[in-house]
Amino acid sequence: MARSTFEGPILSGDSRFGPLRDVGYARLSQECFIDLSNTTAGTAGYSGGSSQFVNGNTIPNVNATVFTAAGGTVYPPVVVTPTADATTAIYRGAVFYVPINSIIEDIVVDYTTAITVGGSPTYSAVSLLASNGFVTSSPSYATVSLGTTTTGTVGRQTTTYSATNLTNMLATTADITTGNNNPSQMSQVVVTLAIVGTGLSAPTAGKMNISLRYLQTDPNIGSTTAYPYGNFD
Repeated sequence: MARSTFEGPILSGDSRFGPLRDVGYARLSQECFIDLSNTTAGTAGYSGGSSQFVNGNTIPNVNATVFTAAGGTVYPPVVVTPTADATTAIYRGAVFYVPINSIIEDIVVDYTTAITVGGSPTYSAVSLLASNGFVTSSPSYATVSLGTTTTGTVGRQTTTYSATNLTNMLATTADITTGNNNPSQMSQVVVTLAIVGTGLSAPTAGKMNISLRYLQTDPNIGSTTAYPYGNFD
């Protein structure tokens, strides 16, 4: 068994160039399992807390940094603090970092245990919003609705993509600059669990697995808007 870390992308096929090009990209994934009853950082299923999301690509879960999506032009990147818990809205979430210009295939949410929050809650909406930053509405990539009650059907959820979402998913944006003298860029995908209603307090239960499936594209061999392909090895 081997483990490798490298820049990629991974291409496989027999003919890399020309009209009969038959190569394909490897499908990649990052996943984060969240247990809303777990508030201990560095343990399996840690779910973050008020104003604190978790890193979606570490095992066990640890606190993540959410940045302002600045087109890859600002260094150091500007940190964003998710909105703190309130009686009208509670936010939890996972942050995934991916190579720029990645193609997002889908965002899968497996909801295994119903969410419960403290207080005397009345829910108006419970949803997950996938975007390139922390948002409370109009996500750039996808919406997953859990309805207006947290006692609904568990299982694999239906992800909704608008026309704008699908266009954005063709190439993730350069959101973060990671260096000054020798700058590099990456994208972020922030999946925000938004619990909105009245009489809310911190969650006490609820489990879900969030899967981000994507392809890392090769910028040297063209894109949906750039042709012909180059000849780089």
